[in-house]
Amino acid sequence: MVAANINVRIKGELQTHLQQQVGEHGLYENASEYIRALIRRDLKSRDESWDWLKRNLEPALRADESEFIEVTAENVIRRNK
Repeated sequence: MVAANINVRIKGELQTHLQQQVGEHGLYENASEYIRALIRRDLKSRDESWDWLKRNLEPALRADESEFIEVTAENVIRRNK
């Protein structure tokens, strides 16, 4: 995979936060390292969200229609009050 250069301008609170994360007192040596870590964390979070959805929705998708009960919007609203 070919590396791509991306230029991003930040200022204010975002710039301050970035500066705190990078350098002598931060966890990362440079801004690129920090941005890569953020992207990896975002990808992991996305994957974990899809895994959660699959795990929780799959039983309903595999269930027989006879296991479902029909409800109206009013039933749901009343139940959730």
